[in-house]
Amino acid sequence: MPLARWAPVLALLLAGGAAAEEGIPSLTGQPGDAARGRAIVATRQRGLCLLCHAGPFPEERFQGDLAPSLAGVGTRLTEGQLRLRLVDGRRLNPETIMPSYYRTEGLVRVGPAWQGRTVLSAGEIEDVVAFLLTLRD
Repeated sequence: MPLARWAPVLALLLAGGAAAEEGIPSLTGQPGDAARGRAIVATRQRGLCLLCHAGPFPEERFQGDLAPSLAGVGTRLTEGQLRLRLVDGRRLNPETIMPSYYRTEGLVRVGPAWQGRTVLSAGEIEDVVAFLLTLRD
């Protein structure tokens, strides 16, 4: 599904204060796959999540401590709130160091190979959200 289709929806939702509380709806209309999402989160070549976050990944060494732990994140945040943070966390905190995984506009210092492309696809965002929702301890 092209990102352009969601631009008006994202702009509308992100413009209001309610967006932080409610988050954003599914990008695909399909549930994500938690196993694929875990692979994205734990892979240092794809999601890069563990560079900053720690979590329940005993097999992964050298987890980050710059950002909140992912342990229990499925209890702390709703599906829509998780999705919003992945799509564009700068809408909640303009100073965040977390990448905007599904944004292409308004970015600076983007390499030519990544211009106009998102870091993760809509399906991959949904997979990561599905996985994060399983982290309830």
